Amino acid sequence: MSMIVTAALVFSIIIAIQAGYTVYLMIYTWDQPEAYDAAAAPASFEPQQLSFTVLLPARHEEEVIQETIGRVARANYPPGLLEIIVICEINDTGTIERAREKIEQLARDGHTNARVIAFDDQPINKPHGLNVGFAQSRGDVVTIFDAEDEIHPDIFNIVNTVMLRERVRAVQCGVQLMDYDSSWYSTLNVLEYYFWFKSRLHFHASAGMIPLGGNTVFFRRELLEELGGWDEHNLTEDADMGIRLSARGERVRVVYDDRYVTKEETPPTLGHFVRQRTRWSQGFLQTLGKGEWRKLRTFYQKFLAVYTLAFPMFQAALALYLPVSVWMMFNVRTSVGIAMLLLLPSYLVLAHYLISVVGLYEFCQAHNLHPPITVPLTMGAVYMPYQWVLAYAALRAMIRQIRGVNNWEKTKHIGAHRADRTI
Repeated sequence: MSMIVTAALVFSIIIAIQAGYTVYLMIYTWDQPEAYDAAAAPASFEPQQLSFTVLLPARHEEEVIQETIGRVARANYPPGLLEIIVICEINDTGTIERAREKIEQLARDGHTNARVIAFDDQPINKPHGLNVGFAQSRGDVVTIFDAEDEIHPDIFNIVNTVMLRERVRAVQCGVQLMDYDSSWYSTLNVLEYYFWFKSRLHFHASAGMIPLGGNTVFFRRELLEELGGWDEHNLTEDADMGIRLSARGERVRVVYDDRYVTKEETPPTLGHFVRQRTRWSQGFLQTLGKGEWRKLRTFYQKFLAVYTLAFPMFQAALALYLPVSVWMMFNVRTSVGIAMLLLLPSYLVLAHYLISVVGLYEFCQAHNLHPPITVPLTMGAVYMPYQWVLAYAALRAMIRQIRGVNNWEKTKHIGAHRADRTI
């Protein structure tokens, strides 16, 4: 074999192993039903005992913030045990005004435990806002929702029950994008969330190495105090927090039930989507470089952390290698066996696509949605362009990280996931 074929063959096998491992994580709870049962929501609720602080960091969220505040206030939990803190940068006068209007309305209706906090110091980003809000909060349990979140009314009953019964101090509940038909990339984006929260996070929790999701995660107050709050220089402060918890040996209880997920929307434009994925990829690379994962107790936990945090690199490599492998199939002479090995990543991509189609119909059935029969064909047509967009975002993140660019690129929210607009 020529040197180029040998190098390509080795690379193909490595990428195929990585892709196969990713497919396994996608279907973990389907293959391990006991893991899914262990993550189920409680069938009955304990008396409402714990008090909750809801941190709502918001920046230029005039279109959605009032409805989110209203949905939190209408939860099936005593208002006296539910504190709502909206956190804004002081110059974001539009969001501040809209939030205060809603809070004044709630006060007239008897819910007086909500307020806006405006900060005027750097950095202007989500983790800094969370630290500002946490410093002024009072609840036994602190949770985060994003400004566009549509929460289930019983989410606080679920966490109150889990924390009291199981004596855990950190709970991650499910989050799900809903608008699967809003753009060419939205279906695949929705399914990423579906497999991440319904399957993969259960695997991470069982392994004792879990990068937390950005919201609908709940912490006992004393745990946050022990950790010193969020890292204000990390673009994925949630993943960083999960690594820090795992390094301490803190158990994180993952709760997933399709009925109780927090509903969100996909980014409204391709530009917003790229910026969001760039931020996530760069945050993972930041967390990898930070090195907290080295404090994990076992070799496998460390391996899983490196694999997860370095995934943007694999993502870029896989998407860029697939067209090269196809080109080699037609332009490089080699044996049939070698040619088949060079195409190994393509086989795994096909498996990923077929599993995604099955996941689409399970997702739609769980949420009483009815996708057109053409959706699987559309998914197939845009599958590789979607991977190339993710690869571009990953490469962009790597360049930003190398150049030391660390600003927070905002994702716009318009409420496309909401079935109604009642506030």
